[in-house]
Amino acid sequence: MMSGVLEGVRVLDFGRYVAGPHCASLLGDFGAEVIRIEKVDGSEDRYLAPLTDDYGAHYLNNARNKLGLTLNPTRPEGREVTRRLIETADVVVVNMPYHALAAMGLDYESLKAIKPDIILTTCSAFGSKGPFAEKLGFDGVAQAMSGNMYLTGYENEPMKSFGPYVDYSTGMLCAFGTVLALYERKTSGMGQIVEGALLNTAMTITSPMLMEQAILALNRVATGNRTPSGAPADAFQTKDNWVMVQSLGNPLFKRWVKLMGEPEWLEDPRFVDDGSRGENGAVISERMARWCAERTTEQVLEQLDSAGIPAGEVLSPQQVLDHPHVHGAGLLKDMDIPGIDKPVPMMDTPLALSRTPGGIKTRPPALGEHTESLLKSLNYSEEEIADLRSKRVV
Repeated sequence: MMSGVLEGVRVLDFGRYVAGPHCASLLGDFGAEVIRIEKVDGSEDRYLAPLTDDYGAHYLNNARNKLGLTLNPTRPEGREVTRRLIETADVVVVNMPYHALAAMGLDYESLKAIKPDIILTTCSAFGSKGPFAEKLGFDGVAQAMSGNMYLTGYENEPMKSFGPYVDYSTGMLCAFGTVLALYERKTSGMGQIVEGALLNTAMTITSPMLMEQAILALNRVATGNRTPSGAPADAFQTKDNWVMVQSLGNPLFKRWVKLMGEPEWLEDPRFVDDGSRGENGAVISERMARWCAERTTEQVLEQLDSAGIPAGEVLSPQQVLDHPHVHGAGLLKDMDIPGIDKPVPMMDTPLALSRTPGGIKTRPPALGEHTESLLKSLNYSEEEIADLRSKRVV
């Protein structure tokens, strides 16, 4: 088996919740040694979406391929443990407001004084600049403030995405930035700060809509599942479920018109391009809805696939777990977790490299599972470790 691309890189993961831990988990997937540093009683994300008293689903998702260490870095003895760890590290990942970094000795100047070429990867809600730099925020706040929540759902009823896409996307961007900083360090020998922010990520995703508003002032409102820039692009009810159909561009619209048996629609000025079709999407959706209502999901998808029109069934979480493509593509990896009486299906590394693939190699650690071995590697004796435990430093 090929060694990981990031083998030899040590990452200290002080992350909380999702973005920071996910960033570190991706680095671990590709060979970095990641040490997850938690509060003595467990950090917040350990219990998010709880599966048992000891594990939450978000923690399990983002703690694979990590070593587990408990630590209170605000105590004097904890600061010394942190210092010894930083001396051995290449990357420190944190997600907390910037004012909190200095209090924990994790600001860049403090880190650089210990390890001059250290890379600090930060995830915060609003970044380090601007009037909201110290404001707290979560995924849903970024969805709301980016314009996405306003345009999702229905007019006068804003709706956020159930899945925390801003958190996970920020983690991915921070992992990308960390790898760039490691690559640059090979030339310069210097570290730097990698800065990700939830609002920055969310606005990257809504950027085309913001451009459209700035130039055309369309003042769009939410239109449910219907896409305002093409049609048919909507969710439709079949005899036994729902399907999502996305026809964008003239070639796909021509195929759809042929399937519907409406050749005159190709000459209709309401449907001349994606923009006009989006403006008149309700008409197109009504026609498609009648067609779907007469057929089962299997029949709808079979005919759309044959016509070359992208579509997919709206699946429940259980249907996703059972789906033949999910199994056939090997997307989920079953992990045995102590205290959970059946295997936990985890999404494997979503990015594939042909020669040096990443992947889940080790299960997420129990709380503080590797504390003793890591402290011993930092030249702490058994007596010193016992003293740190008695003081709840670790």
